Amino acid sequence: MTSEHALTLLYDGGCPLCVREVNFLRRKDQKEVMQFVDINATDYCPESWGGITYRQAMARIHAIDADGKVLKDVAVFRAAYRLIGLGWIYAPTTWPFVSPIVDWLYSLWARYRLPITKRPSLDKLCTERCERAGT
Repeated sequence: MTSEHALTLLYDGGCPLCVREVNFLRRKDQKEVMQFVDINATDYCPESWGGITYRQAMARIHAIDADGKVLKDVAVFRAAYRLIGLGWIYAPTTWPFVSPIVDWLYSLWARYRLPITKRPSLDKLCTERCERAGT
């Protein structure tokens, strides 16, 4: 799988903080090298996006590079910020003594993102999505 975009970022369009981040990235993406896919859209189809299921995408951030490689977690932000010329912001997250701390902090964020943003649990969101889809 390849794309004309350098990076396709899968995001939760129901999360106000996620939408804020995507809006920032869109504004800064002057060369339009990124594509943004709302996993909450009714037509979101995992087969079109690296096989990443709704549950997987909701549990932690994913992106797909132009060669079809799936990126997860902080690697997504490193790639996105590099593409908009702000890679220096995430560069320290690759340092050996910083990387494990940043990864741990992101895992905490991913785990508690839904309650922090006052959203239903991941299980409930998945159930509701299946009910809407009739599956």
